[in-house]
Amino acid sequence: AFMIVATALVVVRTLIVIWLAALFRRPRRTNFSGPISVVMAAYNEEKVIAETLRTLLATDYRGEIEVVVVDDGSRDQTAAEVERVGQGDSRVRLLQQQNHGKARALQRGLAAAGNGIVVFIDADTQCQRDTLPRLLDPFADERIGAVSGHAKVGNLRTFIARCQALEYTCGFNLDRRAYNRWKCITVVPGAISAIRKDAIDEAGGLSLETLAEDTDLTLSLHRHRQRIVYVPEAIAWTEAPETVRALARQRSRWAYGTLQCLWKHRDMVFNRNYRALGWFSLPSIWFFQIILVAVTPMVDLFLLASLPFGVWSAVLPFIVIFLAMDVLLATLACMLEREPIVRAWRILPMRLIYRPMLSYCIWKAILRAIKGAWVSWGKLERTASVPVRA
Repeated sequence: AFMIVATALVVVRTLIVIWLAALFRRPRRTNFSGPISVVMAAYNEEKVIAETLRTLLATDYRGEIEVVVVDDGSRDQTAAEVERVGQGDSRVRLLQQQNHGKARALQRGLAAAGNGIVVFIDADTQCQRDTLPRLLDPFADERIGAVSGHAKVGNLRTFIARCQALEYTCGFNLDRRAYNRWKCITVVPGAISAIRKDAIDEAGGLSLETLAEDTDLTLSLHRHRQRIVYVPEAIAWTEAPETVRALARQRSRWAYGTLQCLWKHRDMVFNRNYRALGWFSLPSIWFFQIILVAVTPMVDLFLLASLPFGVWSAVLPFIVIFLAMDVLLATLACMLEREPIVRAWRILPMRLIYRPMLSYCIWKAILRAIKGAWVSWGKLERTASVPVRA
């Protein structure tokens, strides 16, 4: 029964996402040039932060810019790198504090920001020259409260990194393209986004209650009826984990933070006041990103174990449908992002190798949540392997 229900839901959701993505309309160019503040939290980012700042400062954006970098107690030369790049450039300000975590660092940067629109960029994320102009165009409309940019994986040296690149393309970014139509985007990513400062204040500020502060803030913005849009042309290149161990640590934190946000905002699910957010995108996270990811490897193992007994013939059609939907979405996503369609077939080996690891992370997060254990932010070892594209 579970396989029948799950397969039906996968097919329905796939068709809805395809339909909504096809209806997506790119925002018009407005040449918005209001003053902005860029806030960046940094912890042991000496290998990457200089290039991040260089690409950011080389922007084609014509408005006033201030860049606030909060060094969260780094034990390397992060602060020295910021000072070196910012030497003689009054746009760059460095704030230093003891290590209190990313959320507190962002809080301090936000408090120091002097302009009404705040751009959030991760310290390992490189902008293109047109990233900020594209990202900020929608703010010409006073009704827009937040804008999600388009994060892409820039380091493609390992199989693990290439899997994440496809995941960003056919998962995170395709979802935002589709959800934009129904005004139900669930995450304005901390890697590249822009939000009105007064909208953040109205939503209660950046929360310290969850590890996924970007998801938490996005859902709080929805509570206060802020309009959120997605701009696929606002591309920024981020550095993804290149090893299984590093990825598992990152995704365990992400999964735990997502569970925290889902539980904190559980009253929004199936709540008619939140329309598509409550009836489509949030339930999708619960079922497709938590439940299904957790149990799918078990189904795969059951299929393998049933081969000697002939039971597999009853399960195989469902597996084929699942894989077909995966390939269909991946193909559409590659077409929309003008990437080689052949990359969509990478989704098949991902099913056997990559997704079991994600399932492990989900179960680890669930068990930690049940125990009430806290998960630290930890630190992803940087490799500075994202090619400069600015």
